[in-house]
Amino acid sequence: MVIKSVLITGANSGLGKDTARQLALLGTEKIYISGRNEAKLQVAKTELEQVTGKNVFEIVVFDTTKLDTVQTAVAQIAEPVEGLVMNAGGVTGGDTKHTSGAVGMFAINLLGHVALFDEMVKAGKLTKVAMYAGSEAAIGISRMGIPTPELKDYSVEEIMSIIDGSYFDNELDHMAYYGYVKHLAALWVAAMARQHPNLRIVTMSPGGTTGTNGASEMPGVMRFVFPVVMKVMEVFGVMHSLETGAKRYVDALNDESYKSGHFYASHQGKMSGATVEQSQYDASFINPTYQDNVNKAIHSYIVVNAPA
Repeated sequence: MVIKSVLITGANSGLGKDTARQLALLGTEKIYISGRNEAKLQVAKTELEQVTGKNVFEIVVFDTTKLDTVQTAVAQIAEPVEGLVMNAGGVTGGDTKHTSGAVGMFAINLLGHVALFDEMVKAGKLTKVAMYAGSEAAIGISRMGIPTPELKDYSVEEIMSIIDGSYFDNELDHMAYYGYVKHLAALWVAAMARQHPNLRIVTMSPGGTTGTNGASEMPGVMRFVFPVVMKVMEVFGVMHSLETGAKRYVDALNDESYKSGHFYASHQGKMSGATVEQSQYDASFINPTYQDNVNKAIHSYIVVNAPA
């Protein structure tokens, strides 16, 4: 069954845009594409209409790092949507601090999506399924030098120290921190699935995907080297195409065999191929106490900075 309506964050390019394209071709009747740059969204909308022959796209402009814009954005959605794709983000913002005190990368990838999900549920604007864009980095990717996230006790205090960066004694490693963000995100998704049994809420990694903008704001030469490395890895079958990565999102939305609360990604040590449930590699993902502590820690930042 194909969902009838959806909101996709970070949809002016890359995975979000191709997810919109694939859904339109499958028959989704209303697709809200969102991002922070209206001009880029207008270009994406025109291109999507041309390539699909469908007039089903509508623009919603907001920045997931500006929590006070989330409520306004949700209000722009005239009718409830069946699906939500929380895709915006990337390996960016590691050198900045959000107004909440969170590391910028955390705010870009997760904090704003938590606020968005909360607001959509509160407003009755989400009716069936939500999907968060996970990553194999959540359990570590040795071939890319991304270590396995290591937490001592998953206490609220420890998780808050990861969110604000104080957990890390030395200079923050961008790729390693990205893994921590995606690790915590999968736990938050599982907590939401338990809180909202009327919705199907899953984490799905797009896998090692070429052609995205995820490296566009990496520090220094990394932003130039990383896409080249990714393309070479695709040639050798380690990575896959943008279309393949976006199809994982589409499948997560439409295929109910992807169970609520679970985190799906490639087999351990891989970044492409079949997707599998990740708790077989890391049991922390199915620990309800850890899940709830992550949710509490995240909301301690959102409550302080919520709009009046």
